[in-house]
Amino acid sequence: MNTTNCDRRRQSVGQDRPKKGDVYGFDGCKKVKGRKRQTLVDSLGLLLKVVVSEANAPERVLAAYALMELLEERPELLEKVKVMWVDSGYDGDKFALCVWLMIQAHVEVIRRTEQEFQVLPKRWVVERTFGWFNQYHRLSKDYERLTEMSEAAIYAVMTRIMLRRLVS
Repeated sequence: MNTTNCDRRRQSVGQDRPKKGDVYGFDGCKKVKGRKRQTLVDSLGLLLKVVVSEANAPERVLAAYALMELLEERPELLEKVKVMWVDSGYDGDKFALCVWLMIQAHVEVIRRTEQEFQVLPKRWVVERTFGWFNQYHRLSKDYERLTEMSEAAIYAVMTRIMLRRLVS
């Protein structure tokens, strides 16, 4: 009996491939491994653009990339934007200059004043959007191998949320 053939039959299918796909990292600040979802939303919390990347990608670079893609795809959405609200992770003169050069909008950083929990003005809009995503099983965890599939699932869920609001 050939033992090498027995060993091969016991190996599960796909075990030699990476499980999470190519885009997978570790965010040292938040102590989280996986992927990061960068979203641009309007003042109602409706999704304008989403970019899924590895968790160790810098937030400011991802935001600039998402803004650049949105500007390329739908420039009319950003024509009337005057202020862009961001959290403290996007603080910095270079990011503010980048946003100003792309869409001529000011960056307003929403900061915490105390250590304990407090509701931050305008910050809850994005958090509410992420809460809507977590109601759907496919978006509650990172199940997809490809980032494009993750982005497509987010767009599909947001389309469903928007259609349900239009009907009611």
